[in-house]
Amino acid sequence: MARKLFLLILVSVVLGLGNRSEVRAQERPDLHVVVNMVQLNVAVTDNKGNYITGLRPKDFAIVEDGIQEKPATFAEGNNPASRVGELADEVPGTATSNIAPGEITPETLAAAVNGANVFVLFDTSDYMYRGFVYAQDAITEFIRSLETADKIAFYSYSRDLSRAAPLTTDRSQVLRAIRTTVAGDDAALYNALLLTLKDAAQNTGRKVVVVFSNGPDNSSVVPPEDVAEFAQSAGVSIYMISTRKAEIEPVSTAVFDRMTVATGGKAYFARDWKDENRAFASIRDDLAHLYSLSYYPKPNTNTGWRAITVKLVGDRLKKYKVRTRNGYRPRPSRFVSDDDNKASALGPGGGETAAH
Repeated sequence: MARKLFLLILVSVVLGLGNRSEVRAQERPDLHVVVNMVQLNVAVTDNKGNYITGLRPKDFAIVEDGIQEKPATFAEGNNPASRVGELADEVPGTATSNIAPGEITPETLAAAVNGANVFVLFDTSDYMYRGFVYAQDAITEFIRSLETADKIAFYSYSRDLSRAAPLTTDRSQVLRAIRTTVAGDDAALYNALLLTLKDAAQNTGRKVVVVFSNGPDNSSVVPPEDVAEFAQSAGVSIYMISTRKAEIEPVSTAVFDRMTVATGGKAYFARDWKDENRAFASIRDDLAHLYSLSYYPKPNTNTGWRAITVKLVGDRLKKYKVRTRNGYRPRPSRFVSDDDNKASALGPGGGETAAH
């Protein structure tokens, strides 16, 4: 009798464990690796600085760490992006850098392919006391001249960052924010720039930060090298407009030049308010002529810095110059369940990584 009772209890336990295992198996969602798109803003010019238009995807060769990459999407200026080559049947067309396969919706696509996300960062420190109104006027004219599809945010900084106008298509809101800025104290440029880049990285599509700085940094705790690396990895181009006061300081000049070149932007040193207006006009023209190329990186064991090279294909095009960011540092691989909200995979940092 005892033996039969023992066997009955044993069978019940086994069946119970089996049922719980089955329940757990049913509850366990399928996991998959999220592979993100790398998006590049590419300017092509001749030796006089004139923009070269009308190029096609086949005119560009993209290499990451020596690995030839296949472009997934392509766009010129503010034109809608189109799918490219073999990926056309697999990946919906989009210029956004923050969307993995299967995560693209018509709403996301519409928001990503039109215009750029432009973050203007204005120096309101003591360095800016002279010429403050002229700088406000130059920024105001720049905002008004941008394409209507562009979204704009206006931030200012001295010791701290002020998010005066969040990213919006409402020009009047941005213009009001510009006029309410006042001169502050010390300049923490690199602290403020890093925070601005982190905000920009949360958005899909083309992302640029335009900095107007009247002098060096005297109170940041963040080194400019870290700021530049974050911008590269997040796919944010940095444009910097400064005055001769910064240009005559070798350290600031070198930092501004390196940071803009590494991210595919430009640095300008204005002698007066007319130069400031010309610099803003040059940035506006640059944004209107950029090519947007994106690709899904092929398997790469390098988890550190990945070098990117973009060249033009064919003897006819070799004489032209190509400007874009020179690399990025991938984030750790991310695994997402089918039950997760797809949007949750669109994490900060621009999504310029690949999880293999």
